[in-house]
Amino acid sequence: MPVISTQKDPDQRTLTVVTEHAATPERVWRLWEDPRQLERWWGPPTWPSTVDSFEFSPGGKVLSHMTGPDGTTAGEWWEFVSIEPHHTLSFDNGFAHDDGSRNLELPVMRCTVTIEAAGDLTRMTTVSVFASPADFDSVIEMGMAEGMTEAMGQIDAVLAG
Repeated sequence: MPVISTQKDPDQRTLTVVTEHAATPERVWRLWEDPRQLERWWGPPTWPSTVDSFEFSPGGKVLSHMTGPDGTTAGEWWEFVSIEPHHTLSFDNGFAHDDGSRNLELPVMRCTVTIEAAGDLTRMTTVSVFASPADFDSVIEMGMAEGMTEAMGQIDAVLAG
């Protein structure tokens, strides 16, 4: 499994997931810039993701949804804040209603992804920052840490195929 650590820090309101992959940083980067690759690993295995719209540029937006085992869907939106190819990207991420509009009653987080060479491997660090302790607690209770760990556990299969 490529996940080497998952850290929950309630004091800093952060969830950090670190993975390592036997691929170049450029190849790992493609996991983010290609929506077909992204949807193969972004959702946990029991809640696969479907990317509905995708604009990979600063200010660009993503709409997607995950589908549960019973057919239930959970919508999601992203808005890219910054993108430095092959190295880092940052985006705001939150929940969406069925029509794709933002559900601002649920937490919004800022995700920052850093991709860097680590010897013969590539290390990817994803840090999610929450606006408040209540937002942090809410998504941790929803199982976000476990879901991200399961989702990122699928990355090596995407890189191989």
